[in-house]
Amino acid sequence: MATARMSLSRCGLCLLLALLLCTVHYAVALEIYTPNELYVENGTYAKLPCSFKSTDVTSSTTSITWTYTEEGSSAAGLVIFHYIGGKQFSGQVQRFKDRVSWAGDINNRDVAIKIDKITFKDNGTYSCSVMNPPDISSTPKQIKLHVVEKNNLPASNVPFLVGIICAAIGGLLLIAIIVFAVVITKKKRSRKNYTGSGDSGQTESLMSPVKQPPRRSPSDTEALVTGAPSGTVQGPVIYAQLDHSGKAGNQINKSETVVYADIRKNC
Repeated sequence: MATARMSLSRCGLCLLLALLLCTVHYAVALEIYTPNELYVENGTYAKLPCSFKSTDVTSSTTSITWTYTEEGSSAAGLVIFHYIGGKQFSGQVQRFKDRVSWAGDINNRDVAIKIDKITFKDNGTYSCSVMNPPDISSTPKQIKLHVVEKNNLPASNVPFLVGIICAAIGGLLLIAIIVFAVVITKKKRSRKNYTGSGDSGQTESLMSPVKQPPRRSPSDTEALVTGAPSGTVQGPVIYAQLDHSGKAGNQINKSETVVYADIRKNC
């Protein structure tokens, strides 16, 4: 008996833990996403965005419920729209009848709605609730709607964010261009240095004079002997015409230019 009771106790404990795990799983399995606030101009329309994330696929049993709470009211929200199985139903607030329509895509888990002819009376809090069996437990998300005069919408942060993104992309491109230019410049310099060293060596080898044995400067006698032709050679003969008039005693005057003749006897 004691063993049986212990076995039952263990089985009960296991079942309790399993139920707790299942409850925790389904409590966090479905998540809903909406913006906190939305501004629209009076007389236009408002698209209230809402999406969800679920571990299970959507089906005909997936249902969406939108409720509305007037601004400054603490009462529970009133249903203004309900969607299930591809069909939409108006809620219990008469002034929203025929003004609220489906604007989502259940296959993409988009459950947005559209409200036409927005007025200042539509200011308030709108709540989005989703059930996607077996994910049936989720926390509804709320949007606070602000209806303002035309041309009085608050400045959007989108242009600012776009400017920041563009500036960041431009900065990255500039850095990439600079790095690319530096790499190309280094490659060109390395090629130029390599080519220059090769050319200089080649030029040096071409321009270097041919080495010849040293020459010994010959003396005058050796030059004459070396340059003289073979055979008997008669040296130069000097002819001079002298003046024998005897006018100045023994003085000899040269009357004509000395003529040199190089007479060589050919062998």
